[in-house]
Amino acid sequence: MILLRSALFNLVFYAWTALLGIVALPMVLAPRAAVMRFGAWWSGTVLALARVIAGIEYELRGAEHLPHAPAIIAMKHQSAWDTLAVPALIGDVAIVLKRELLWIPCYGWYARKAGMIPVDRGAGAAALKSMVRRAREIVAQGRPIVIFPEGTRTAVGAKRGYHPGVAALYTQLGLPVVPVAVNSGLFWPRRSFLKRPGRIVLEALPPLPPGLERRTFLSELQSRIETATERLVAEASSLKRSP
Repeated sequence: MILLRSALFNLVFYAWTALLGIVALPMVLAPRAAVMRFGAWWSGTVLALARVIAGIEYELRGAEHLPHAPAIIAMKHQSAWDTLAVPALIGDVAIVLKRELLWIPCYGWYARKAGMIPVDRGAGAAALKSMVRRAREIVAQGRPIVIFPEGTRTAVGAKRGYHPGVAALYTQLGLPVVPVAVNSGLFWPRRSFLKRPGRIVLEALPPLPPGLERRTFLSELQSRIETATERLVAEASSLKRSP
């Protein structure tokens, strides 16, 4: 049953996304805010398809901690679901993403027009400078920034160091950082065709204030995100075992 539902979801997801990407191409000429609203609507339809077809529901906790003004949202990254869900659940944000994603037809065009922050991960210090420069423009627009501190999707239970990008944004922008934990990898695993039914929980935690020493900030950020993520994974795992 999981295999069948996963196959059906993937088929509908890619067909729906491709259809919208083509039909809505004139949107790339629309104002940035309109493109972002379209992206949030598409994101919401994907979440609905995941619920109806694959049995994947979601829950947002700690919504009161999510900013409606310039701030940095540092989010655990276990699954493609994380990126797909951000526009619908968090709103008009700029996501820090690898530059290669902008080369994808349709998706890349929309992401560029929506005002995301591309990063050339092979450019070293130059990439950090470019990211911070672009982030300052986003702050001037009054928008929050979403960054995945691990830099890539990490399997459930795996440990990965946090990249310097989140620390660069924190020290250079002087903004609070909202840690976000998620257990999406349990139900929408990375590099897997299968989608498993269940409830993905995304939890925003109390923000870290600006002005902390860099090492203290990174240590506290990682501790908060990883501890909360482990709790969410354990909670979901216990529900699976319940009769």
